[in-house]
Amino acid sequence: MTVDKFKTLFHNYYQMSRNSETKNKEILENKPYLTKKELSLLLEKKGKNLDKKITQLLKKEYLISLKKGIYTTRIYFLVNKKRLAEYLANVLYYPSYLSLEYVLQKQGLIPGAVYVYSSVTSKLPRAFQNKISTFSYRHIKESLFIGYDEVDFKENYKIKIATKAKALFDFLYLKPLKQGISQEILYDLRINWDVFNKKDYQEFLKYVKISQSKKMLKISQAIKGVYDSK
Repeated sequence: MTVDKFKTLFHNYYQMSRNSETKNKEILENKPYLTKKELSLLLEKKGKNLDKKITQLLKKEYLISLKKGIYTTRIYFLVNKKRLAEYLANVLYYPSYLSLEYVLQKQGLIPGAVYVYSSVTSKLPRAFQNKISTFSYRHIKESLFIGYDEVDFKENYKIKIATKAKALFDFLYLKPLKQGISQEILYDLRINWDVFNKKDYQEFLKYVKISQSKKMLKISQAIKGVYDSK
């Protein structure tokens, strides 16, 4: 359904005064997500009446449920799409930042398409699936909850996303390696080392030191072999 058609639907669903309608329409169409409390104020409904109205809007596909009590409008999604999904990955489970396979593919470090918005969190692992996408969250210890940038999404909204080096570190730190480390790092994982430069490697070493992980130390030595062979 097109944006214009959803805008028409809005006027059919909300019977408010002209000033209230204009104000609430602007808020609904310009917020990345809405809580149930916000919808209560905007729709001017409470309790069972609010639940009934939300159910109606979900069935008509004006609203999209992201998780319990959190929604977005399809209008906003149609306008923003992929960038909205990246922002919502931060919102659905806090604190978190995009990382792992999603960022590796985005940065060209691994081939193929990635359909899950993968993140790391200092909390317990979780996953959410909704009509926008699947969002997964892996746990990492507090001391390693670093190494991400905050990039602009919209005015006053930022997306937390791992650097290239941190995404690779998170991926290898959390991944069980069954074969010899050098074999997997250099060949089996199909990592494109041509886009991982020496500056990235130096940043990677910083996280290895913080982790105090023998596994990651071995991995860093294997990666060093890549540069020594160039």
